[in-house]
Amino acid sequence: MAISPDDESSGHAPGCTGCGAHLAPDQRYCLECGERRGGIPAAIAKWLSIVEPPFEAAPSQTTTVDLASENGGEEASRRRYMPEPRSAAVAVLIVLAFGVLLGGLTGPAAQSAGIAPIVLYTEAEAVPASASAPKPTPKTSEPVPVAEAPLPAEVPLEPLAPEVPAPGPSKKTAPPELPEEPALPPIQHIFLIVLADYGFEETYGEGSAAPYLAKTLAEKGELLSNYYAVTSGDLANEIALVSGQGPTAATTANCPEYKDFASPALGATGQVEGEGCVYPAETQTLPGQLAAASKSWKAYVEGIGAGQAGEPTTCRHPAIGEADPAQAPRLGDPYQTWRNPFVYFHALVDSPECGERDVGLDQLSLDLKKESRTPTFSYIVPNACHDGGEAPCEPSAATGLAAAQPFLETVIAEIEASPAYKKSGLIAITSPQARQDTPESDISACCATPEYPNLPAPEAAPAANGPVKESGGGGRVGMLLLSPFVEPGSVNEAGYYNHFSFLLSVGELLEVTPPLGYAAEPSLAAFDSTVFNATASVTPSQTPARAGPTRTR
Repeated sequence: MAISPDDESSGHAPGCTGCGAHLAPDQRYCLECGERRGGIPAAIAKWLSIVEPPFEAAPSQTTTVDLASENGGEEASRRRYMPEPRSAAVAVLIVLAFGVLLGGLTGPAAQSAGIAPIVLYTEAEAVPASASAPKPTPKTSEPVPVAEAPLPAEVPLEPLAPEVPAPGPSKKTAPPELPEEPALPPIQHIFLIVLADYGFEETYGEGSAAPYLAKTLAEKGELLSNYYAVTSGDLANEIALVSGQGPTAATTANCPEYKDFASPALGATGQVEGEGCVYPAETQTLPGQLAAASKSWKAYVEGIGAGQAGEPTTCRHPAIGEADPAQAPRLGDPYQTWRNPFVYFHALVDSPECGERDVGLDQLSLDLKKESRTPTFSYIVPNACHDGGEAPCEPSAATGLAAAQPFLETVIAEIEASPAYKKSGLIAITSPQARQDTPESDISACCATPEYPNLPAPEAAPAANGPVKESGGGGRVGMLLLSPFVEPGSVNEAGYYNHFSFLLSVGELLEVTPPLGYAAEPSLAAFDSTVFNATASVTPSQTPARAGPTRTR
C-alpha cells in the first residue's frame, strides 16, 4: 500500500517506531514486531472492538493499551488501534468461523436437516504484553479435546405415494360378460335301445306301424327329429356308436367273415386304417373308458344264449378267420352277431370282462332291481324276432315295426320302474340306419360327416345349404329320449345330431374323456340344455346338476 503524502511530509524517518527496523516507503506494518505505521481507520477499529471477544488481563500483565497510554503522543495513538498479531489472528479465525456457520445454517443441507446445527464457542486466550520484549513469542499448548455430539438415530424414510391423476371420464367400456355354460343334468345311467333299420318318417310319421313308439312314448319324451346315421351298414353304425370308428368295406357289409384287420395303422383322430372286422387291442372304446373311470357297462343282447351246443352263452362270436354262422337268424336261434358290436374289438373279446358284461336280455330285470347293480351304460338289443326288421326270424313270426311293440312295452316299463332311472336315468331309442334296400334309400348325412379313409372316395355331391348332405351317411333316423330331465311331448327340430354326437354326449354326461374317434370333431354338437329341457317342476331334485362341460377338442 502506498504512503500518503501526509506521512511523507511529516518528516519521519522510514523506520519502525517500535523496534527501529527499516521500513520501505510504502510499508504499513513492521515485519519484526508487527507495528503499524499510521493509525487504523475508525470503521475497522470499531468493527474489531465488536468482534474481538472480551477478556480480562492478568493482574501481573500490562496490556498494549496501557503501554500506549504511557508512551503518549503519536505512538500511543497508533498503538491504540493496532491489536497484537495473535489477537488479530484469533479475530480473523472467528470471522471465518462465523462465515462458515452462517453458510451452513442457510444452505440447502441445513434447511433439510432434521436437527439443529451444533455451534462450538471458545474464548481466545489472553496474550501477555512485555515492554522490554516487544517481539512476541509463539505459545504452544496441548489441544483441548472437544466432545462429539451423538448422531441422531436414522429415521427410515417412507416411500412417497405415486401421484395419481385426478379421475376423468373414461372412454373404455367393460368387456361384455360371457354367458355361463348351461349345466348338464346329473344323469348317471344311460340305456340305449337299438332297433332295426327304419327312417324317421317310417318310425314316427303319421303312418307308423308302431303307435306305441310313435305316439305313446313320444308323448312321454322328447323327439330329436334331425338325428342321422353316419354311414351305410348296420354294424358300421353300431361300431360308431360305441367307439367313434369310421366304417370299412367289411363292416358296412356286416362282416360275413370274422377276420382281423390286415396291417392296421392308426390314423387321424385315432382311426384304425386298413381293412378288416375285428379292431386291434389298441383301439379305444366306450366300455374301456368306463372301466378306466371305475364305471360299469353291460350289453343286454336278446337270444345270445340260444346257440347250438358248445357255443358260448355270453360274448358270443365266431373264431378269428371263420365265416359267421349267425349272419341270419337260425331256427330256434334268432341271435345275429353283427347286432352285437362289442365282440368286434380285441380289447373286449380278449378280456374275461366280455363274458361277464356281454350277456343275455334276461339279466336286465335282475340288474334293475337295485341302483347299485344297474350299469352306468346299458346297450340293449332285441333279437331278430323283436327288432322290427322286415325279415322274419321264423316262418310264421311277425315282421316290421309292429313286432317291436311288445318288446318295447316290456323293457321300457321295467326301466322306468327302476330306482336308477327314476333318480338319474336316460333312455335313448334309435335305429342304426335308414332302410337301404328300397329305390328311395336315404343316404343323407349331417354334422360335418368326414370322408372315411377306409372307403373309396365318394362321388362329388351338390353343395349343401345347411348341415345336411344328400349323400355320405345312413339317412335320417331320429332319436327318442325318455328321461326325468326332458320335457314330455317336446320335439327338438333346431339341433342336428348323429351317432358321433350321441357318443360325445354320453362321454360328457358320464364324465369320461377324451371323445373317441370322430366324436372329437370340433364342429360336432353334443346334447345340451336345448335337449335337456325339463322345467324345474319335473326335474328330480335328489342330485344336483353338474356344471356344463368345457370342450377342448
